[in-house]
Amino acid sequence: MKISALRAYQVDLPLKEGRYAWSGGKSVDVFDSTVVAVETDAGITGYGEVCPLGPFYLPAYAAGVRAGLAELGPQLLGEDPRELGRLNLAMDRALRGHPYVKSGVDMACWDILGKVSGLPVCQLLGGRYGEDFHLYRAISQRPPAEMAENVRQYREEGYRRFQLKVGGDPDEDIERIRSVAAVLAPGDKLIADANTGWTQHEALRVVHAVRDLDVYIEQPCETYEECLSVRQRTPHPFVLDENIDGLQSLLRGHADRAMDVVNIKISKFGGLTRARQARDLCASLGIAMTIEDSWGGDIVTAAIAHLAHSTPTPLLFTSTDFNSYVTVANAEGAPQRRAGRLAASTAPGLGITSTGAVLGNEVLAVT
Repeated sequence: MKISALRAYQVDLPLKEGRYAWSGGKSVDVFDSTVVAVETDAGITGYGEVCPLGPFYLPAYAAGVRAGLAELGPQLLGEDPRELGRLNLAMDRALRGHPYVKSGVDMACWDILGKVSGLPVCQLLGGRYGEDFHLYRAISQRPPAEMAENVRQYREEGYRRFQLKVGGDPDEDIERIRSVAAVLAPGDKLIADANTGWTQHEALRVVHAVRDLDVYIEQPCETYEECLSVRQRTPHPFVLDENIDGLQSLLRGHADRAMDVVNIKISKFGGLTRARQARDLCASLGIAMTIEDSWGGDIVTAAIAHLAHSTPTPLLFTSTDFNSYVTVANAEGAPQRRAGRLAASTAPGLGITSTGAVLGNEVLAVT
């Protein structure tokens, strides 16, 4: 089997809440997603998706996905999409770095492998643990009372894990954390995610002020060293995200005891192949994980579900369902949340089919 064509489609994903805001005044109203279709000479097509969280979150941006695919695509024609390790080495030879560009291709090839083998991707990634798994809900940065009300509403929908977007004024962030903690019930989990937004002294003020609360502190500062310093001076469970972008950073964090939980974003690692490597390393080291991506629609949500569902339950801290945040479906058959939980499809591959009417005209064709 050989790759015979690569196509890309641009899809706008408006938000149901209208706006998603986080640290530093950053916000997005409509996400710019790229759907990747990998066609084969056997008549089987796989689908992937890449959706950066705007151009100011990670070293990734939506137009860069499509520009990178134009560079990368011609080098992949004739490759066997089922040989994922070999394919990733071929992508690395053709395009140094830029892992997010490669993520959609890798995801689509896992979809192909599942379709060829007749197995859902989660079984190929290690097996299915349990019937479903917990989701978190990201709570966009707003005044404290509004965030608390949002959490209350999402609790009624079944969510029990909440990731508050903080990283603004420390005094207001302290109030945000306290306001939300007041509406939670036993068994709920609260994560205060600063997305690198605090300076070190601000982070220390916040963690000291909420030391009596049951709250996880996530990525308080921009650099690893700053986060490590905060970690060493707080008893709160600690999550690293933006600083974790490969196996070396994971090993360093483990050696320094820098975190209790890490966020594994599929596109940040370059696709399911490398995200699985990171997942399996964390499982071997006993590090809990949030399995997710930067953003996305139905295809990304399906990929997240397969990686999360194949993660040992005791080490899966939480995951997410991005397709519930947006108003547009870019595929059919994607998993849908039920009472704050999600399950990967049992159909072959990612379990999704493309929605041609939504994808519209292609923006890139490599044949």
